[in-house]
Amino acid sequence: MEAVARFRFIPTSPRKMRTVIDLIRGKSVEEALNILHYCKKHSARDAEKVLRSAVANLMNKFEDGRIEISNLYVKEAYVDGGPMLKRILPAPMGRAFRIRKRSNHVTIVVATKENK
Repeated sequence: MEAVARFRFIPTSPRKMRTVIDLIRGKSVEEALNILHYCKKHSARDAEKVLRSAVANLMNKFEDGRIEISNLYVKEAYVDGGPMLKRILPAPMGRAFRIRKRSNHVTIVVATKENK
């Protein structure tokens, strides 16, 4: 069984967020939460928030709400680019430089490990 959580329109660049998301892809949920909690990057806070939401979504899918976190892992985690805010910065000699303020969308899928 799996559950999805998305956090959209995060005001950081997708490139910065991807460096954090690459750390947790394929790891167990306990290990991923530890990595994100102690990571120094600012986007780790947003990624931790999404991961906790995905775990909560999975617990809500079960009737009794009881599931062991040790049996969960991050099945998929990816970052997509969001809309850009385009601004103009005055430059010398009457020119204008364009500033692109990027945003991103984070999606994390959490699943249970299948014991064979």
